[in-house]
Amino acid sequence: MLRIDLTSKRLLLKRLSVDHVSTEYLSWLNDPEVNGYLEIKGKQTLAMLTSYIEQQYNNEVYFWAIHLKDSNKHIGNIKIDPINFEHKSGEYGILMGDRPNWGKGYAKEASLRIIKYCFEELKLSKITLGVIQDNINAVKLYEKIGFTIDEVKIDAGIYNHKLSNSLRMSLHAKNFK
Repeated sequence: MLRIDLTSKRLLLKRLSVDHVSTEYLSWLNDPEVNGYLEIKGKQTLAMLTSYIEQQYNNEVYFWAIHLKDSNKHIGNIKIDPINFEHKSGEYGILMGDRPNWGKGYAKEASLRIIKYCFEELKLSKITLGVIQDNINAVKLYEKIGFTIDEVKIDAGIYNHKLSNSLRMSLHAKNFK
């Protein structure tokens, strides 16, 4: 991935690099309210985070840090990985780590910008994602964007201390507004 920085009305999306590693970023990963629906369950260290970001960077993953335009504050991350260029599809993921900025529409704004980039610039025709069914806010966001449920995996894992289902969702370029 070349250094592809993108902008939207209120956000700067910058290629994620070790420059983004901070104690604040680390705190997101170790916050049970932030990571309740993620595969990682805390106990992360700065060394682990740095190693992960270096690996993603070196593998040229399409991975951006979400920054507020007005303050340059890093509030989350978004990525499309893996991408299968032969099948013109990619897997979407987002982490909104900065809790004071939850509920302000930044996840939707960042998602729309990245999805537009994927369909228009990368020429993908489909974007997929996985989400825990109990993560109501995320499921609502994805449905507002246009994702539809393709599959329900029953008892996919323990999230927020309970056995949970997961959803596989997709969005096709032809259905993206």
